[in-house]
Amino acid sequence: MLTQEENEQLTQIGPGTPMGDVLRHYWYPVAFTRELEEFPVKQTRLLGEEWAVFKTGDGGYGIVDERCPHRGASLVYGIVEDDGLRCGYHGWKFDTEGTCVEILAEPDSSPKFRAGCSVRSGQAQELGGLVWAYVGDGPAPELPRYEAYTMEGIRDIGHAVIPCSWLQIMENAVDPYHVEALHGNYFEFIAKQQGTPMPESFGGNKHEKVAFDPFEHGIIKRRLLVGQSEDSDDWKIGHPLVFPYKMWVGGNGVFQMQIRVPVDDTHTRVMFYTVHAPEGAPAPEGNRCVDYNIEWMGDDGRYIVDYIEGQDIMAWVSQGPVADRVNEKVTKSDVGVLACRRMFKEAIDAVQNGDDPIAVVREPHDAIKLPLERSKFGRGAQFATDWINDGSMRYSPIAEELKQLHQNAAAAREELAGS
Repeated sequence: MLTQEENEQLTQIGPGTPMGDVLRHYWYPVAFTRELEEFPVKQTRLLGEEWAVFKTGDGGYGIVDERCPHRGASLVYGIVEDDGLRCGYHGWKFDTEGTCVEILAEPDSSPKFRAGCSVRSGQAQELGGLVWAYVGDGPAPELPRYEAYTMEGIRDIGHAVIPCSWLQIMENAVDPYHVEALHGNYFEFIAKQQGTPMPESFGGNKHEKVAFDPFEHGIIKRRLLVGQSEDSDDWKIGHPLVFPYKMWVGGNGVFQMQIRVPVDDTHTRVMFYTVHAPEGAPAPEGNRCVDYNIEWMGDDGRYIVDYIEGQDIMAWVSQGPVADRVNEKVTKSDVGVLACRRMFKEAIDAVQNGDDPIAVVREPHDAIKLPLERSKFGRGAQFATDWINDGSMRYSPIAEELKQLHQNAAAAREELAGS
């Protein structure tokens, strides 16, 4: 357990806070590419601050403080031009660096005067169907090109904003024992109450041992299930918590980056960024990317808990907006959670010493491939179909198409093996 001061240090992320300073060393998805193609400017809340993110007429991206420095009108209602964003109220124009380049009512204003009228800005780029933003101090690090965002496949992204701190979600990422309890025993209980069969791919996952290994991008989580050998992917390879706000999971042709964007101290934008690329499937045409809202709360005010991510969201949110780490009862099974907290504390120390925290990428690169199990729980291609049926992808508008993709790929592999 932590003291109240330690808990606040880990969970308060506004400007000038220790954790806020850490988190401002990273890039975050703030819009879908298609959103700014449909309308070129939108509001986003990130790290407790309001921003306007936009796409210029010449194809560049920018992110600036939402408030115009003139009279405080929202730049979300500005006019996007080829090379910048013009405030809709009085026509002050800003480029993607936030520099005030024109004052409509004072066309003869000096560059020196306009320099004092600049708006705070970050940097924005497009990658993998998402627009990413960096809002920390310069020089900005490289936008990490993780495999999820560069690999070929159909991108399917379920998302929601939920009312809790991003940290309790990340602690869940290094808590393997919840799989057999929440997604095993509890799922079986809910299925029985509803009179539905228990999904085979999510039951019976009893752990023999777990391990957590720090590496350059976070923590690799390993598990050995009853009946598995140490040569299994779950133990030999594992999958990582990608510091500070992601987890990379998957197998059997389904690859998922779970993204937990810190909106503010008590809200998180969760995104299940899934790439469907089963072996034997034809390469997709173009960079197809589908996004949709997932449901997690019913009309009766109760959590929707008959699917995997819904169960996770119940566990995250029901802890409260910020989990009480002062009165918790930590046991040996929480070794991964303690490792996660230790890594965040080390990141705070690094930043306070003037160093980069872990997983800040400074060198240009083509792609970053992370460790990942490829044969999930040893259950073959059926796992992909179960993941769609019994996970958040059941809300996808192309769920049936995705299941057919995996079934066709499995048939193609069987045919090839038999020839």
